[in-house]
Amino acid sequence: MATLEGRVFCDQVCIQQPLDHEVALVLPMTVRGDRSGVLWLRLPEAPDEEVREELAVAAELVAHAIVLAEVATDRYQRARRPQRLTLAAEIQWQLLPVRSVACASYRLAGQLEPAYAVRGDNFDWAQDLDSLTVAVTNGMGESTTAAALTTLAITALRNARRSGANLATQAALADQAVWAHHAGTQHISTLLMRIDLATGDVRVIDAGSPRLWLVRENSVERVELEAQLPLGLVDGTEYEEQHLQLEPGDRLFVLTDGIYDAVLADRHYSTASLRRTLQAGRGLPPTEAVRSLLSDLRAFLQDSDLDDDAVAVRIDCLAETSSPQRRSGAGSCSEPRIACRGRLIRSRTTKFRKLGVLREFACHAASNR
Repeated sequence: MATLEGRVFCDQVCIQQPLDHEVALVLPMTVRGDRSGVLWLRLPEAPDEEVREELAVAAELVAHAIVLAEVATDRYQRARRPQRLTLAAEIQWQLLPVRSVACASYRLAGQLEPAYAVRGDNFDWAQDLDSLTVAVTNGMGESTTAAALTTLAITALRNARRSGANLATQAALADQAVWAHHAGTQHISTLLMRIDLATGDVRVIDAGSPRLWLVRENSVERVELEAQLPLGLVDGTEYEEQHLQLEPGDRLFVLTDGIYDAVLADRHYSTASLRRTLQAGRGLPPTEAVRSLLSDLRAFLQDSDLDDDAVAVRIDCLAETSSPQRRSGAGSCSEPRIACRGRLIRSRTTKFRKLGVLREFACHAASNR
């Protein structure tokens, strides 16, 4: 049975329950869709709806404070880790952007497995004013060799993207960077795509093993793309973009071969369970859909260790495409509402003091956002 804290974390709702002669209130701590944990409060009496809303904002402020604090402390990283990561996994996790984000026009979430011993698989994403770029990589090799190769490729892709290069040029420059270091002895499979948030047009480069699935209404289909060479395999490779049109409500999954090629005895996960699991998770938020997929994979393998790294990324297309509002930038991520709500919290100290809430901590979080 799920714990109270687990329900709050997964469903992103506030839940209260009696606790002796007091009340326990548990709130999600989330920053723009990226879940940090939950805030557990013990209150002398049940709060009314207005106070519950303000406490929910306080939890958001605490989440922002933790994100900022992690720049200078390992305290929260230690709290999250029940065991030590391998060195390769440490490299990979440090390379990741935030693992989930929620905006008006899209939602995205990704996960690596095995979390404590991942080697060469990774994902990266970045939003521009009117577009979202996503890269999922699968580096060859083992341990730190694979992690170092992935770091080189992801950093080269970021460098090209931040210079304003288009998708094909990003792939070509990353290909050159990997070739310059390894001369074809090592390469990295990559699926690279750019989603136009105003039109729903997707440009894709399939350079290796990560594959793309589209969940649209009641159908689940693998998107068949023209395979191109992995990054760093051949000197001077030129890449071509392919196109896909998204519709509101579409879900895209990018999966590495550790998922779709998983085998137990003579059963293949891709034929036994994959499509059913992708369809079943359609109504879930991306974070829960990815967790559900990897949990189902573990169950299929009967909780045995994965033979290969596994990365799952899901992107939801939410807003209408091609509308004037979208073209003007209304579909992009808005700035967090922390500034005005922080002032709201600081202006309403009486009820917080009455309820015995840590007002000073909430205000400290608001002033250090």
